[in-house]
Amino acid sequence: MSRKIKVHIVDDSAVVREVLTDLIGRVSDIQVIAASPDPVFALDKMNKQWPDVIVLDIEMPRMDGLTFLRKIMKERPTPVIICSSLAEEGMSVTLDAMAAGAVSIVAKPKVGLRNFLNESSRQLIDEVRAAAGARVSNLTALDNDAVSPPVITSKLTADVMLSAPSGRNMFRTTERIIAIGTSTGGTQALEYLLPRMPRNCPGIAVVQHMPEAYTASFAKRLNQISQIEVKEAESGDRLVPGLALIAPGGKHLMLTRSGTQYIAEVKNGPLISRHRPSVDVLFRSVAICAGSNATGAILTGMGDDGARGLGEMRSSGARTIAQDEKSCIVFGMPKVAIEMGAAERILPLKDLPSILCEP
Repeated sequence: MSRKIKVHIVDDSAVVREVLTDLIGRVSDIQVIAASPDPVFALDKMNKQWPDVIVLDIEMPRMDGLTFLRKIMKERPTPVIICSSLAEEGMSVTLDAMAAGAVSIVAKPKVGLRNFLNESSRQLIDEVRAAAGARVSNLTALDNDAVSPPVITSKLTADVMLSAPSGRNMFRTTERIIAIGTSTGGTQALEYLLPRMPRNCPGIAVVQHMPEAYTASFAKRLNQISQIEVKEAESGDRLVPGLALIAPGGKHLMLTRSGTQYIAEVKNGPLISRHRPSVDVLFRSVAICAGSNATGAILTGMGDDGARGLGEMRSSGARTIAQDEKSCIVFGMPKVAIEMGAAERILPLKDLPSILCEP
């Protein structure tokens, strides 16, 4: 019998501690070993029994969650899931937590908390399972023993949003574009990758699985640290060299073509591969409108979103890349893409800035 994943919840809300303990306790492979009201209390308990995963609030008494996270990552790196409020003033701090080593965010509202947590229980449990296999000590030189979460088969596909490409796209222009898909660990990967892209790099479209309220702030953060322009995508945006468009949380991002120009289209729609935005939707649209003019890269993340779409890009003539296992925080999405034969190249994250810019 496999060992259970040990979880420590750190949140000053008694309701959150109670509900999360109950929800997580319902699955057989995860165990809540403690639920603490603040980091000082948690540290005392953790010194007696260290968890595999920490579910952490940001705003707490005695020691804030960001200070606690940085202390943990310095002294004993451990996968941390941020369970934080959607409040605007807290978004910057939450993104700081992601940069400091947290593997994912579960955004919680200020009202209707109990119902929200119950409705989001599957997502949270999936996040815990993925985090348990995450490599957090080093983004580019990591262990090789992470376990990918199970692939969920009861999901809608990109067929709901647009028809599959009919085959290899024969047109070719000098205007290349890049499509990137990522999930767990992707915020750190993008903060490594985009600042290293030159000003004249091909236009980039990105799907990063992230709660709806955070993508605009994340795009602004990336814009501040990058040579290229980074913004949250809006319908009608032209994808031009030196620009990266980040898919808005809660909506799908697709590209269409008008003459030689690539145009962003942001649409509502159902969850595809259990995600919105979905990497599969972006990649399929790129396969249709760009074909051999595109390069697709699937980076660190749990599950299988994007693997099928990357295969469609490859079939349309695009160059396709999967991040290698050693440099992934969670080797889930790239692993599935590799197993499906969707990736023609398997590369470490550090090689991507130069490879993606190849003519």
